[in-house]
Amino acid sequence: MYIEELFIIIVFVIGIYLYRNYKGESVGNYVFGQVQNIYERFAPYSFRVVREKTKQLGQEYTVRQYTIQVVLFAGFASVVSYLYFYNIIISIIYALVAVSFVPYLSFLRCKKVYSEFIFEQIQVYTSNTIMEFGTTQSFVKALEGVRDSGVLEDPVLSDVNQMITMSYDNGTIDEALDYMAKLYPFYIVKNMHQLFLQITKEGAQNSSDSLENMQLDIDMLVESVYRDRIERATFHKSFLQFGIMLYLLVMLVQYLLGRDTYLQLLEKWYVQFLMHAVLIVNTYFLIKGEKYYYENVGAE
Repeated sequence: MYIEELFIIIVFVIGIYLYRNYKGESVGNYVFGQVQNIYERFAPYSFRVVREKTKQLGQEYTVRQYTIQVVLFAGFASVVSYLYFYNIIISIIYALVAVSFVPYLSFLRCKKVYSEFIFEQIQVYTSNTIMEFGTTQSFVKALEGVRDSGVLEDPVLSDVNQMITMSYDNGTIDEALDYMAKLYPFYIVKNMHQLFLQITKEGAQNSSDSLENMQLDIDMLVESVYRDRIERATFHKSFLQFGIMLYLLVMLVQYLLGRDTYLQLLEKWYVQFLMHAVLIVNTYFLIKGEKYYYENVGAE
């Protein structure tokens, strides 16, 4: 017990030290700023890109939201682990581990926002290019019309500019289409490019009908994507509730066995090992579910 009390006192003293030595800013903002600086220094390039775009879209969490998330994670982990082991040191360790997942979940959330943004931009790119092509009957001129319309944003806008440059430099659209298809492997992009190749190189009768059918395919895809997002959001809420209930099954075990009997069992090493395994497996289950929810946004 002396070790546990000493550890709590050390944590308390560190908190007071941070508070007294950082003037003009709250402890929460100071700590969050330091963690953010360290993480951004070692964060992968992909995280920096998606986080910057998330900020531009106004969907990045504020310091207050991140602080609330950290408090909830630490509080829930400490309470649950204490119910499992009745040990303050173990609870603190689990709380720190839970907080360490916050940057990873932030990356997944930003990646989801970025993926949805890219899909919306691709939908705009394909729809507007088809409409412009119907007027100009030239793929490059259609791209220039879409570029100048102001409906695209980076990185798609820069990539469309690159396509235009490659088309003029090479005299053909083949390389430009390959360039875009590799960057954005959506089947609506592939199908639209194949249609333009057919019209441009082989000629096609009733091209307006083909373009109209392509536009209908895009509209149907967009409708199915947004419907899928609504359904997935509903399922995600139920999934989290189920995952949390799995953690709290230990309360049912203690109710059935009795708290005193449960504490006696905890003195055995293999029981503690089993309880740690239950916590880790439940956490793995939740993290995998979150990863699936955030990464598979239903775009294709």
